[in-house]
Amino acid sequence: MAIPESFLQELVERNDIVDVVSEYVSLTKRSGSNRFGLCPFHSEKTPSFSVSPDRQIYHCFGCGKGGGVINFIMEIENLSFPEAVAFLAKRVGMQMPEEADDRDAKRRRRLLDLNRDAARFFYSCLSKPEGKPALDYMAKRQILPTTAKRFGLGYAPDTWDSLIKAMSALGYSEYEMFDAGLVRKGKNGGHYDTFRNRLMFPVIDVRGDFIGFSGRILGDGEPKYMNTPETPVFSKSRNLFALNLAKKSKSGHIILAEGNVDVVMMHQAGFDGAVASLGTSLTSEQARLISHYVNEVIIAYDNDGAGRKAAQRAIGLLEKLDLRVKVLSMSGAKDPDEYIKTKGADAFRNLLEKSENHIDYRLQTVTDKYDLSVDEQKVEFLKEASDMVAHLPGAVERQVYSMRVAGMAGVSAEVVAQEVERRRKRLVRSAQRTDAKSAAHPERQFQPRDKELRYDDPESAAAEEGIIRILYLDQGLCRGKKLPEPEEFSSPALARIYSVLKTKYENGEVISMASMSAVLLPQEAALLASVLQKPEALRNGDMALHDYIEKIKHRSELADTGEDLRALANKYKETKGYEG
Repeated sequence: MAIPESFLQELVERNDIVDVVSEYVSLTKRSGSNRFGLCPFHSEKTPSFSVSPDRQIYHCFGCGKGGGVINFIMEIENLSFPEAVAFLAKRVGMQMPEEADDRDAKRRRRLLDLNRDAARFFYSCLSKPEGKPALDYMAKRQILPTTAKRFGLGYAPDTWDSLIKAMSALGYSEYEMFDAGLVRKGKNGGHYDTFRNRLMFPVIDVRGDFIGFSGRILGDGEPKYMNTPETPVFSKSRNLFALNLAKKSKSGHIILAEGNVDVVMMHQAGFDGAVASLGTSLTSEQARLISHYVNEVIIAYDNDGAGRKAAQRAIGLLEKLDLRVKVLSMSGAKDPDEYIKTKGADAFRNLLEKSENHIDYRLQTVTDKYDLSVDEQKVEFLKEASDMVAHLPGAVERQVYSMRVAGMAGVSAEVVAQEVERRRKRLVRSAQRTDAKSAAHPERQFQPRDKELRYDDPESAAAEEGIIRILYLDQGLCRGKKLPEPEEFSSPALARIYSVLKTKYENGEVISMASMSAVLLPQEAALLASVLQKPEALRNGDMALHDYIEKIKHRSELADTGEDLRALANKYKETKGYEG
């Protein structure tokens, strides 16, 4: 049973898109009634994310994401359509109607329940004789029982099928366990437990759902950490270990660590803003997730070459989101866990307060690569450092750090400043050439951002977009008109959107982004939002609609009679010896 349109209509009326988006994005009024902010779906410094309170839609001119309030929650919370509806219903205290018959939603719920029950099983194993290796390991690492309980730590027994037997007894099939990444297929067609002889760290998302696991091996062997593979409910690039706890921190910052044990020990010592990126370098999705909760991030990666390299990458991702980024320098310890154990929580707190900003850290990283007593290396240092400073957005920052670089190398501040500005001008010219190239091909700006939706016939697509806008915004203009059929559209994506709109119009149904999103694919909803963002003079709607219909009809007639000039041109280009 589909979710009633009357319910969806009330839902979007009670969840104003500006209010909902503002919980994730800082919006400012810039153009008419529209609000603008930095897009939460891609990294940018200049706001290109637009929210229209009049039309209750959002659209990013940078990455092309768009839709209504339900689409926004689907994207930002990684939910299916029914789950996003339930999320918004809970937000405003609405009672959900009878659940829709959505196989994906039921499958997702089943996997989340399975992960929760698996976490309970792993936790229970700690109190059994077979759990002694995990208890010994936790004692060695000084993880307290209260901490283990808070994080739901557990133990995966050193057997082939303990979890399979336990979950089978609860009614789960081996196929469901495989779907959740908890078991693997054997060579002979059977299954065996994925996690064996490992300390288990449940991965819980910000909504409190058990989405996967990270297991640390207790003996020798590789990999040291093993994560749940990609599943319908788990993606390690889109989640962070312990963010479900860190998001409640009053510290005002997130501490980004490499290992799960580092995070557990920091929380145990009172630093409850710590998270880890599940065994991978920080991803852009994880950086945007962090930006939803804090404005400051302190990077506390391991004090080795790999850690410094990972920190550089993280800095680049975080600063694009206008987050304040600091880096922890831990002398005398390789990671936060060791620092806290050897020097104490107070010393670590002082270290956090004295953490250096990311520019100082990056400059020091460049300095460490060169011997400044050697002229050749000093020249290379000045080139790399000047280039780093040239990329800084603020003129004051560039001046201050130019002077710093000059002092470190023992050269004139004026010389460094000139080199920085020379490199800065080169960057500006490169950006201007890119803008000019785009301006020289305005038809490219008209194309959808999603390459799979690109228009083969932009002229006809412009008319098709126009009919969609009029049909969505003012159905009265369409009464008595012979509208084209979807088959006459040149763009399959626009034809699909138009087909849904036309059916709703002919059946007298309410046309809204919510009702459209129930049947459109996410990329189609984004395309519709993009179309609706474009201006349409409805006061001249009759004339515009007539022109749109005639243009589509003319194009369709050409195609039917085989007189498509674009096709003829392409045919000639393929002829041997033809030069266009």
